[in-house]
Amino acid sequence: MSLDEELTQGLKERKAQAQYRTRHITESAAGPLITLDGRSVLNFCSNDYLGLANHPQVVQAFKDAADHYGVGSSASHLINGHSRLHHELEEAFAEFTQRPRVLLFSTGYMANLAVISALLSKGDHVFEDRLNHASLLDAGILSQARLQRYQHNDPKDLQNKLATSKGRRKLIVSDGVFSMDGDLAHLDKLSAVAQQQKIALMVDDAHGLGVLGKCGGGSVEHYGLGIEQVPILMGTLGKAFGTFGAFVAGSEVLIETLIQQARPYIYTTAMPPAVAAATLASLTLVNEENWRRQKLYELIQRFRIGAQQLGLALMASDTAIQPLLVGENHKAVALSEALLRDGIMVSAIRPPTVPAGTARLRITLSAAHDEAQIDRLLEGLRQHSTK
Repeated sequence: MSLDEELTQGLKERKAQAQYRTRHITESAAGPLITLDGRSVLNFCSNDYLGLANHPQVVQAFKDAADHYGVGSSASHLINGHSRLHHELEEAFAEFTQRPRVLLFSTGYMANLAVISALLSKGDHVFEDRLNHASLLDAGILSQARLQRYQHNDPKDLQNKLATSKGRRKLIVSDGVFSMDGDLAHLDKLSAVAQQQKIALMVDDAHGLGVLGKCGGGSVEHYGLGIEQVPILMGTLGKAFGTFGAFVAGSEVLIETLIQQARPYIYTTAMPPAVAAATLASLTLVNEENWRRQKLYELIQRFRIGAQQLGLALMASDTAIQPLLVGENHKAVALSEALLRDGIMVSAIRPPTVPAGTARLRITLSAAHDEAQIDRLLEGLRQHSTK
């Protein structure tokens, strides 16, 4: 059997199990209404939680910087790709996260690979929540450290695994907000375990930064934690900040170690300076426009109350990620497709992204939505979820 024949068989099996993924073509800017495959649809799939991806100030900052710096950075940060705008953005996020230094990365996936592979190797142990993002799990495997996954949000199970660990260096790693369930990690308890055991805690707060906390400081602000409790903080820029890229925030020695040793940082081209400029503008809006977080919170409450009245099986989440548990793959796909026919886009999430038997619709809300759009989604779910 040729390679293509083997791969074709694998694709057929994915289709039979309702695990086959397809791409849609978007022909408009990000927002609550987008043009998808040639028609207008109401978008409940975006991670643009604060509605900044197409904000005029963010777009203009990108244009102005592109006029000066061009489109590409042309080199890695350690050659000549580290522009003044990159440096200003790192300093601005250091202030925002209240940490000594920040290091920019092109994606959150790269940032997670960089940190864990730079800090751990053979003989070390990394402890991760079972529902951590794939990038964190992959990073643990690729680091060649021993990866141990503790039960979801279970500090006691983590303690039990730590008690038998003989690892040379140990690292605890968790999402701040779990991307498929929408719930928060118990960072207060995790940090207490980490401090008791004198082990560093790393938090991937991709879905919390900008959204949670009075000032948008994310899950760490939500729990009132600082660098002593969470010495390694990763955040992404393509969600609440509406742009692209990621960063790691921490101590002077941590960031300098990553600059010297993190292969995903050393051996890749820097993000375009214009993206850094756009993110600086976005960060200003996150700092100044608290109403966006308040509006998002109100929309979340409206949706959850409406879903409860309809008897929908929402998972326990108070964040912008509102998963509707369906269970069986084919049913989740059918519900997603029915909504799309009515002009409402909500993605069906299936294994292996989530555990077997927990296929769901991953509904995400944005401050750019309005109440009428939330009500339209609820009506669509009312019509189709019982079929």
